[in-house]
Amino acid sequence: MIEDKVLQKKYEAILPHLNEQQTRIYLGTEAISLGRGGKVRVATLTGVSRVRIDKGIFELSENREPIKNPATERIRVQGGGRKPHKQKQEGLLDALEAIVNPHTCGDPMKPLLWTSKSLRNIESALKEKGYSVSYVTVGELLKTLGFSLQANRKTYEGGSVEDRNDQFEHINKTVMSFMLEEEPVISVDCKKKENIGNFKNQGTEWHLAGNAPKVNVYDFIDKELGKAVPYGVYDIAQNQGWVSVGISKDTAEFAVNSIRSWWQQMGKERYPNAKNLLITADGGGSNGSRNRLWKKEIQAFAKETGLSVSICHFPPGTSKWNKIEHRLFSHITKNWRAKPLVSLEVIVNLIANTSTQKGLIVKANADMKEYEKGIKVLDEEFEKIKIEKNPFRGDWNYKINP
Repeated sequence: MIEDKVLQKKYEAILPHLNEQQTRIYLGTEAISLGRGGKVRVATLTGVSRVRIDKGIFELSENREPIKNPATERIRVQGGGRKPHKQKQEGLLDALEAIVNPHTCGDPMKPLLWTSKSLRNIESALKEKGYSVSYVTVGELLKTLGFSLQANRKTYEGGSVEDRNDQFEHINKTVMSFMLEEEPVISVDCKKKENIGNFKNQGTEWHLAGNAPKVNVYDFIDKELGKAVPYGVYDIAQNQGWVSVGISKDTAEFAVNSIRSWWQQMGKERYPNAKNLLITADGGGSNGSRNRLWKKEIQAFAKETGLSVSICHFPPGTSKWNKIEHRLFSHITKNWRAKPLVSLEVIVNLIANTSTQKGLIVKANADMKEYEKGIKVLDEEFEKIKIEKNPFRGDWNYKINP
């Protein structure tokens, strides 16, 4: 609040010139003049405890005489006042740090190993160790030790995979090579499935006060409407995307059919002379490196189009580095934030109207085909696929010829 900022500046200017008693009485008058909640506001803005402010209000009611010469007359004897807890109780800070930070301090059997590290729980743990301290003081001491409230962060990707960095370099080198030859390079993946219906969608949007869209209380799937399965194809060089929104399963057949739709609707016109296509994909799922049906369907696509299709898979646990995640899917999520995805038509239109200031163009359509899950590719069928493995990690990098 602007008013609080003004008050805070005023207090910062005045308080250094007042002694302890004058500070109490002045802040007491301020708390009274601010009315209901005044003590809390004054204490928050000045950092002075409410106990001192209460004492100032009490002294006002007693009409005590002010000190005649504040510059020469002391309110408190030299060295008077309550000693800090860390001085009164030797070892308090070390005990506190050992409780809060068990992996770097003390014995691994910690009192808060299986409980929340709330201030009150820390207070109880300290009392079990013989220290007398309130939860409020615990919070103040934690700040002096450099602690603050922290949330979990998604940074751990699992164990390190052999050749992980080398594969990143190989993908980058291959992508640059294709783009220099003006051959198409696409990044593919399946976006998170979405319930179709009048369900809450994350995010906020502008509406008249009190007129926010009303959605279902529970997110139980509507059996008639089902789920939408958006599979995306992102053209890295052209900054263009294609999304097939399925109503069935995320299978290899569906994934390759989405790539086929992109080629027919966008790619073929953009790259009329193309002889090769590079696909960067995750290592698992419908377009996984071990998925036999994926390779069989890519073989069919290559035969139809006459394209030699090169594929580079990202190492396990590194899907967030796939371009489509932050160049296409993130913008789709922003575009439909806070909008209930009430029908397949709404989903397709929201995706197709996604754009950015950098010129992203997106097209989308509904794929109404029912895809069967669990299709097996026999050894005889798999041996007919014309796979040319790359000398470096042929399980991740390979070409399928027409």
